[in-house]
Amino acid sequence: MTALSRALARAAERLKGVSDTPRLDSELLLAHALGIERDALLLNPPPVTEPAAFAGFLERRRAGEPVAYITGKRGFWNIELEVGPGVLVPRPDSETLIAAALDHFERGPEPSRILDLGTGPGTLLLAALDQWPRATGIGVDASEQALEYARANARRLGLGQRAMFRKGDWAKGITERFDLVLINPPYVAEDAELGTGVAEYEPSEALFAGPEGLDEYRRLAPEIARLLAPGGMAAIEIGHDQAEAVTSLLEAEGLKPMLLHDMGGRPRALVVQS
Repeated sequence: MTALSRALARAAERLKGVSDTPRLDSELLLAHALGIERDALLLNPPPVTEPAAFAGFLERRRAGEPVAYITGKRGFWNIELEVGPGVLVPRPDSETLIAAALDHFERGPEPSRILDLGTGPGTLLLAALDQWPRATGIGVDASEQALEYARANARRLGLGQRAMFRKGDWAKGITERFDLVLINPPYVAEDAELGTGVAEYEPSEALFAGPEGLDEYRRLAPEIARLLAPGGMAAIEIGHDQAEAVTSLLEAEGLKPMLLHDMGGRPRALVVQS
């Protein structure tokens, strides 16, 4: 066993109880400390000893700080986003919305205009624009700090000319119709228990949405139909136990949502087609 292999084994053991993915976290943090990609660490590890910075990164993770805040980046779909304090860390669960859009537009023309409500660091919009090179879009968020990350990510990914970001209150003031609407609102109930460090580090306004986690869905449901162009679709992320409640809110607006599950088999998104 090499020095780096031993360091990874020790680190993963130390992160048990803090992280659901202690080995993955350890690999990402060690690669960051070495200044290399995780793939390089696993496939062609350098013949060096454990870097001094690794211990500090582990202590930050043990305190609950997200790995993405420590490394400053997070992979999502086919892109990598820069993230940091004050910005919601993109989750793999949200990739369900991009997968749903791909499935929908395989059966017809590609989307031309895309709207991302609650864009954070540009997560869904930039992933979609990367997928459809002729599309343009708008990302909306209430946080100027998040939008600064989004604009920087768009420039770094070469999407700055196709993505516009604006500070706003969901779809208020937007009169245009879109082929694809992506929505990832806050949906955590105020008294819910979250993983270690989530509530302490990530912005509460991007997580919590009232006693049932439904406050923002109540505001968004009446807006969706007017935002969709003919033949368009909206994909809305939900909590694993919110399918029935959010479906009822959408049906009350005359919409007919379809439920989708994430890779773990949990209810994760509702899709509406115009």
